[in-house]
Amino acid sequence: MDRVVAILITFFFGVLGVHRFITGKIGTGILWLITGGCFGIGWLVDFIIVCTGNFKNKDGTKWTTN
Repeated sequence: MDRVVAILITFFFGVLGVHRFITGKIGTGILWLITGGCFGIGWLVDFIIVCTGNFKNKDGTKWTTN
């Protein structure tokens, strides 16, 4: 996935865990959905990781390209 698209998805829908569902991390996606992105702290951490290009899929490969 393109990094800009990943950043936008995480920024707008990260509190709901959408980025985690897309990458196959269903368990933490449900946790993010129930807790509002772990009360915003987990969302912020994930947003920074996605911006740096280091967020990984469930299988360990990088989620973004470029």
